[in-house]
Amino acid sequence: MNNGEGKRDYYEVLGVPRNADTQQIKKAYRMLARELHPDVNCTDPDCEEKFKEATEAYEVLSDQEKRTLYDTYGHEGLRRGAGGAGGFGFDGFGGFGDLFENLFGGAFGGGAFGGGSPFGRSEPAGPARGEDLAVQVELTLEEAAFGVEKEITFRAHGTCQTCEGKGTTDPSSVKTCAECGGLGRVRTIRRTMLGQFVQTGPCPRCAGQGLIIES
Repeated sequence: MNNGEGKRDYYEVLGVPRNADTQQIKKAYRMLARELHPDVNCTDPDCEEKFKEATEAYEVLSDQEKRTLYDTYGHEGLRRGAGGAGGFGFDGFGGFGDLFENLFGGAFGGGAFGGGSPFGRSEPAGPARGEDLAVQVELTLEEAAFGVEKEITFRAHGTCQTCEGKGTTDPSSVKTCAECGGLGRVRTIRRTMLGQFVQTGPCPRCAGQGLIIES
């Protein structure tokens, strides 16, 4: 069965029923990948395209979130979900925060919806989570298709062993931040054309730590 864009049904591609579990999907893909892998003696001239099609189907059906979106809305749901505005999930399964950020720019400071708290809910103290680390690893086509375990080395910032991440070895110099009262977060009220919104964010004075070091 094809959709309007010519894409075949992913379950049909892998030859599994719609209620197939993860193991069935994985087994079906492995069999197809071995048969259609460009590095094997495949006599079908469309081997490469079929291999890509099977891999695409496996990537969706083996991911529970993508599979649910596909089961509900089909290929169009996946396209819209990954495309941002106009889809069922913004920024590829994101929340409504990105939509409002796109519509109103920085009016909400990135916190009225999504990461912030529109109704003034208390949030954990401390700075926001840092960016993910990215490491480039070379894989063969077979490793990419069937998976592989590799040992890698990389550099990353860690907690200072001397001060244990406190920024000082003198405990008496550490004081509670007066601006946030030690919570690490401050609240601001923003009035917009949609109404009044309470936004919470990291305290600018202590950078979300709740403590400051007095020299």
